[in-house]
Amino acid sequence: MTIKAVVLDVGGVLEVVDDDVFPAPAEQRLGLEPGRILGGLAALPGDAILGQVSEAQVRDEWQSSLGLDDEQADELMADFWRWYVGTPDRALLDWFAAQRPARLTAILSNSAPGAREAERCHGFEEVADDIVYSHEVGLAKPDPAAYALATRRLGVEPGEVVFLDDVEANVEAARAYGWHAVLHVATTTSIGEMERIIRTG
Repeated sequence: MTIKAVVLDVGGVLEVVDDDVFPAPAEQRLGLEPGRILGGLAALPGDAILGQVSEAQVRDEWQSSLGLDDEQADELMADFWRWYVGTPDRALLDWFAAQRPARLTAILSNSAPGAREAERCHGFEEVADDIVYSHEVGLAKPDPAAYALATRRLGVEPGEVVFLDDVEANVEAARAYGWHAVLHVATTTSIGEMERIIRTG
């Protein structure tokens, strides 16, 4: 079957994320024990990845649970977004953009509220025909419904999609749904494998 769509994940794939940026440095700066920042969101009334809470609620919960003043809370959010958007994998992003117009391009991302705005710095909306952010649609990988939604929005069949993600569970779920899926380990290898799938269908 001809590959008509290329779908990529963002964090750890199109974006290179440095875990040395966050949360450990922020915890050290604020004098917090390791794990306190992520643990500080335990009382949120819903799942941010599914869009059940807003970016403002995340900030307010961090401020309250960690005992931060307004300036510290703002700095913490800035640290989070600097880590979250990372730096673009330029070789992979260029390859992705070059798939058009021969194939549709899309992003399928488990995302935090505010991700669309934060990631505009990388120009994803300029190279992707569609972007499915989990916090906007209320569905997250590896839920089969997330792959089904992306497929419907692209107007293709599952077997016409090649997908790249750095989480094995997400790759396995995509394959179970019928997508051609590749586990991202290294850019050159991932591009080579996706090109092989595109050639052979």
